[in-house]
Amino acid sequence: MVPFRLVPLSGVPIAEQVAFAAKKAIFSRKLRPGDAFPSVRALARAMKIHANTAQKVIAQLAAEGLLEVLPGIGTVVARQAAPRSGRARLLAREVEQLAVQAMQIGASLEELQSAINECWRGLAGARSDRGAV
Repeated sequence: MVPFRLVPLSGVPIAEQVAFAAKKAIFSRKLRPGDAFPSVRALARAMKIHANTAQKVIAQLAAEGLLEVLPGIGTVVARQAAPRSGRARLLAREVEQLAVQAMQIGASLEELQSAINECWRGLAGARSDRGAV
């Protein structure tokens, strides 16, 4: 069973969408450090995607430090979050995209910050609902 869902979006690569859904599950603590992550086959079957796409998602999440591939055991959620020094690098592209989208619709910086705060609180609330520290 895969502990996250995919709501397909037009114009966004499927691998990117699946990776985002997995990240959201990890950061909201639906998937906790040490939890097993679905195999390539299980992920492909559950998300109805090609196995190569599932492999790409797992490789991307592992490269970002969110998953660990343990030979003979399988893939698990990483025990440690990304080191502080790498966090800005991991966020840079997404922050830029978000800022561009906000400017495109005419949102102010304050509106963008408010939307981010609201989303953050929602995710943090999901974490505390699951007993996260």
